[in-house]
Amino acid sequence: MNGKLKIAGIATGVVLLISATTYVYTAPYAGNEGLQRTPGVRIGGTDTLAPNDFGTVNDVGVNLLMKLGGFPPFVIYLSYVGAPEGVITATRPDGGYWAQRVRDGDTDGWLRTGDATYAMRATKI
Repeated sequence: MNGKLKIAGIATGVVLLISATTYVYTAPYAGNEGLQRTPGVRIGGTDTLAPNDFGTVNDVGVNLLMKLGGFPPFVIYLSYVGAPEGVITATRPDGGYWAQRVRDGDTDGWLRTGDATYAMRATKI
């Protein structure tokens, strides 16, 4: 009987591990309201060359997703406005985690708006 319980426990653990991994890798989901999931670790989209004027991203009308290189590899939602020279985002003034990573030099990453994903380098202004 103990052998069957052990096998059932291992099987349950494997199913939970696969479920959690699938949950993380199927994100991001659009939307930043209510009880929707956090974006996850995959930014998705199509690699796209940066436009000459990022003011065009204001017309997309969806959330901006950002993923910094390094660890942890999480995708986050950002409030933003496109400007000719890049994208301006807002963060907490009290040294929030993502802003602190940029100040510490972890500046390379990706931005996604709509289906377009751009390589980026963050700069504190």
